[in-house]
Amino acid sequence: MRHSKIALAALVGVVTLSVFAQKPAPKFTVVETGIPEIQAAMKSGKLTSRELVIQYLARIATYEDKLNAAIAINPKAIQEAEQLDRERAAGRVRGPLHGIPIALKDNIHTASMPTTGGALAFRDYTPPYDATLTKNLKDAGAIIIAKAGLTELANWVAGNPTPMPGNYNAVGSFGYNPFDPRMDPREANFDGRPVLQTGGSSSGIGTNASFWTGNVGTDTGGSVISPSNANMLAGIRPTIGRISRWGVIPITADHDTAGPMARTVTDAALMLGALESPSPDPNDDATKTCTPPPNRDYTPFLKADGLKGKRIGIPRAFYYDAITLPGETSARGGINPEQAKVMAEAIAVLKQQGAIVVDPADVPSFVSKDPKTNFPLFDYCSGADQAKGKDANCSVNFKYGMKRDFNAWLKTLGPSAPVKTLTELREWNLAHQKAGAIKYGQSRLDISDEMDLEKDRARNEADVARDKLLSRDMGIDGVLKQYNLDAILTPGGSGAGLAARSGYPIIVVPFGMVPNGNPQNLPPGFNPKPAPFGVGFTGASCSEPKLLEMAFGFEKATHKRIAPPNLP
Repeated sequence: MRHSKIALAALVGVVTLSVFAQKPAPKFTVVETGIPEIQAAMKSGKLTSRELVIQYLARIATYEDKLNAAIAINPKAIQEAEQLDRERAAGRVRGPLHGIPIALKDNIHTASMPTTGGALAFRDYTPPYDATLTKNLKDAGAIIIAKAGLTELANWVAGNPTPMPGNYNAVGSFGYNPFDPRMDPREANFDGRPVLQTGGSSSGIGTNASFWTGNVGTDTGGSVISPSNANMLAGIRPTIGRISRWGVIPITADHDTAGPMARTVTDAALMLGALESPSPDPNDDATKTCTPPPNRDYTPFLKADGLKGKRIGIPRAFYYDAITLPGETSARGGINPEQAKVMAEAIAVLKQQGAIVVDPADVPSFVSKDPKTNFPLFDYCSGADQAKGKDANCSVNFKYGMKRDFNAWLKTLGPSAPVKTLTELREWNLAHQKAGAIKYGQSRLDISDEMDLEKDRARNEADVARDKLLSRDMGIDGVLKQYNLDAILTPGGSGAGLAARSGYPIIVVPFGMVPNGNPQNLPPGFNPKPAPFGVGFTGASCSEPKLLEMAFGFEKATHKRIAPPNLP
């Protein structure tokens, strides 16, 4: 797949150069151009979707070898654009994304392109049906231009003792951050991993580099918010159920969701409306949780004064300031001085824009003195050191849910499934190690497969209940109620975990740049480039409209998103 992708990109590059050689270079550029500007250009006749796709494919041909953002490119993208152009000319515009190229994380079903999850066992596998969100995007006029890279199976393959590095998968290998697209040269890390992290298992690389207009990620523990933060994107992890999960390779239905990633809050809001179904999906009962806004249109909430009068809490303990947890002797959490400076500037913006800042407004489960009700002390079991018999102090939900939901997903594939069970996948991986499977082992698959779905059900239910208590009642709901808040503001992508465990929405917005978080022991002369560092707005269940008001108001007041300087 990797070699065919390069060949296709090179071919597109040749075609594009020949097209541009026949006429002056186009005035319209896709670099950092958003959906409203693109739609205006197409509506006025200054741009066609075909021309748009060709420009994006030319950028892929130019920079993909450096970034490795995609696992597969849609070979029919130009033909699909031409069809959408014909529809526009005939007066039919499908929706807000008509003619707009969007990439999907490669664990989201596309029935006309492979969906691999980055796993070698699924290499070149094309599922028998589209994901609901894929269909919704097409109904809104989007072109699925590519399948974006990811950490294999959304980072549920290898944890301790040899954890899989972020954005690695056996099908496409590593992806690289456009702000510093170099391999880590240090001997201990010299396996191809990037020196500047990409942030998680949903690749925001191609959106950052203007390979496409936006991309859809999936998030179980932070894999929309973290890569959005690392790539200076606006990312939305919505309330679980806001977007259907049908046709998305799962980890656990208790925490999984898809979400949009874009260069602006406006683009992310437009994508969110297109991703959401007009009515509940019969294949995903959680889609009954939230009611879509009229016409699934979130743009009325994009208000320049969206921060005015909003009560926003600053959860100092753990998020900003390191704290010593019950039963421990050393402090955890907090941010460094450079990050603290960025956050002080962000808080000043809130005040300047009329927000009521409540500082501090600590999350109750983060400052609880009881170890049993302290959120940071109750993480999910995630490695070989938390296998059965060693998992008393962690939630079994991720490993239990993976076996339950992955096996259920495999059944929906019917006879075309390359493997039929999680056990078969593990066996296949072991048999194909020499071919490149499980380079970092498969400890997370192992601890999932040892779960007994009947005998361990009560333990899982108890852990889910405890998780909800700590992340909701004593977590987001707790802090919002205690301080009468509309949202809390967290540094960078750090708020992703609490939002993910609660199933509540969070929006990250680009804001600053800070030194690379891991510069130690680099060779002389290897100067690490700065890393993006945004802010996160987290709110109650189904509060996306209110969060979008705040996120857009903040973005409008700051405009801190910048393009990667080495990708003209």
